[in-house]
Amino acid sequence: MQQNNSVTEFILLGLTQDPLKQKIVFLIFLIFYVGTMVGNWLIITTIKFSPTLGSPMYFFLFFLSFADVCFSTSTVPRLLVDVLSAKKIISYDECITQVFVLHLFGCMEIFVLILMAVDRYVAICKPLRYTTIMSWQVCIILIILAWIGSFIHSIAQIILTLRLPFCGPNQIDHYCCDIQPLLKLACMDTYKINLLFVSNSGAICSTSFLLLIISYIVILHSLRNHSAEGRRKALSTCTSHIIVVILFFGPCAFMYTRPPTTYPMDKMVAVFYTIGTPFLNPLIYTLRNAEVKNAMKKLWSIKITSDVNG
Repeated sequence: MQQNNSVTEFILLGLTQDPLKQKIVFLIFLIFYVGTMVGNWLIITTIKFSPTLGSPMYFFLFFLSFADVCFSTSTVPRLLVDVLSAKKIISYDECITQVFVLHLFGCMEIFVLILMAVDRYVAICKPLRYTTIMSWQVCIILIILAWIGSFIHSIAQIILTLRLPFCGPNQIDHYCCDIQPLLKLACMDTYKINLLFVSNSGAICSTSFLLLIISYIVILHSLRNHSAEGRRKALSTCTSHIIVVILFFGPCAFMYTRPPTTYPMDKMVAVFYTIGTPFLNPLIYTLRNAEVKNAMKKLWSIKITSDVNG
């Protein structure tokens, strides 16, 4: 339940107070955001309408790209508006909503990465039973469970956040509302609540990372029994997944598995996993995946041809 607060709005200090640097920040992150939207929507559209990308791996990639779009949108548009605004004010309710959305889609991304690792494990280690184990019914149930788990995680974060009383100051030294900056402003001893936050976000992040690393070690170990062509194809796919896992979980672990202290690099680390990773994911999954590139070329060449003939 929400505590009685004298603070009804917060001021986001953003990444910099220098006017020239703010213009540079706006231009850079506008490019990143447009690139994120274009890249991820291309993947979403290609998987949706391409008959050759009907396997469970691309089913999960569809939801990873969707989570990337929403995850980035939870912070970047607000950042772009604030960079051009004299007063970077966000209401208490908007701040709480941003925390909810940020953790909902961030957690969803974690769970989808786990499902993609499970899919690769079954495909490589149990190929004869792949279609039985990873049936469409199973894939749909797994995605539903991922959504439910993400929602429960985000609701738990909000319940804990609503217990924080704010009586001033109201300046958040960040470009978005998140747990660590809000803990710093709370008018109470936040040690116990931070332990609950860490046991929630930190445990999910750390446990998921360990599970993913172990699963990929098992997968790579099992490849010794495959043909050279099979190893090459499996390594290409798994390498893409491992790169995404490291890029996403490294910054997350830094942010959510520590005491309630702030460091000068916090904002840049947050930029990397809220803006950088959603931008890089489409590049990683398309540049290293010939099947996606071929399907994308075929789909859009058909689209352009039909538009010309129409």
